[in-house]
Amino acid sequence: MKYILLFLLMPCMLLAQAKNDTIRVFYLGGQSNMQGYGYVKELPDSLNKKNKNVFIYQGNPVGDNDKNGGLGKWEVLQPGNGTGFASDGKSNILSDRFGVELSFAKKLQELYPNQKLAIIKYARNGSSIDSAGTAYFGAWEPDFRGGKGMNQYDYFLKTVNNAMAVQDINGDGVEDVLIPSGIIWMQGESDSDKTEQVANQYYANLKRLMELMRATFRNNDLPIVIGKISDSGDDVDGKIWRFGELVQYGQEKFAATESNTAIVRTTNSYKYTDKYHYKSDGYIDLGKEFAKAVFLLNNKNTKKTKVESLN
Repeated sequence: MKYILLFLLMPCMLLAQAKNDTIRVFYLGGQSNMQGYGYVKELPDSLNKKNKNVFIYQGNPVGDNDKNGGLGKWEVLQPGNGTGFASDGKSNILSDRFGVELSFAKKLQELYPNQKLAIIKYARNGSSIDSAGTAYFGAWEPDFRGGKGMNQYDYFLKTVNNAMAVQDINGDGVEDVLIPSGIIWMQGESDSDKTEQVANQYYANLKRLMELMRATFRNNDLPIVIGKISDSGDDVDGKIWRFGELVQYGQEKFAATESNTAIVRTTNSYKYTDKYHYKSDGYIDLGKEFAKAVFLLNNKNTKKTKVESLN
């Protein structure tokens, strides 16, 4: 009798084991204009609240050789993941600033109305890819050997690996399957103010870093969207980034020659709160543009894309 009962229960047991949530996850990385300098108090009501349907894992942003870099925990997306955010891996400390994540998530929800979404974020103010002259801010150079040998690339790895290892990110008791769906990268300013050599190497450095990031997510054709750096011109000679054009060239070359990539250029129209950082409405617009661009890359082979949703 018990064998008959076990036979009858087997389909139910298999169904229960197979049940899980599939969640699209996007990585946000770079330096300060990815970390975010928008003011929460300036957010519209549509964004100044918890987005209970999107979760975010943000790694603790620190300088090189700090063992606390990349610590984080999954939480509901809400304002406060901009500059000043911190985490010890057990609790997150939100700030009064925001980045692209809020409008990025909201636009993605419009573009993917029937899919669950999540964000992994690690960005560090002032960081460059090249380790030459990074000083306090840090570098993403994968072969970094300075100090204790820990840098922004290591914190990226820690952030992503720890985030992806969590089996139930929203705590609903259902196992989550995270599907990497895009890398969003806003960085380059700190590679454009060192030397001409560093700026000239930006394309090669970016290409290698993005290849390794794709490998981390186990997808060598994972969509990548980069934001083109701009210059506020708020200096005596009308130029903040001495070699900015060289880095911009490297960014354009990357987007033109590497597979499944795109570049967002709307940054050249944004206004600034200081010499280096966009005003709040710039971050809101940039998040939308990033969402539209990565959506198009993910759907480039789809015959009918809902273009009206991109407006």
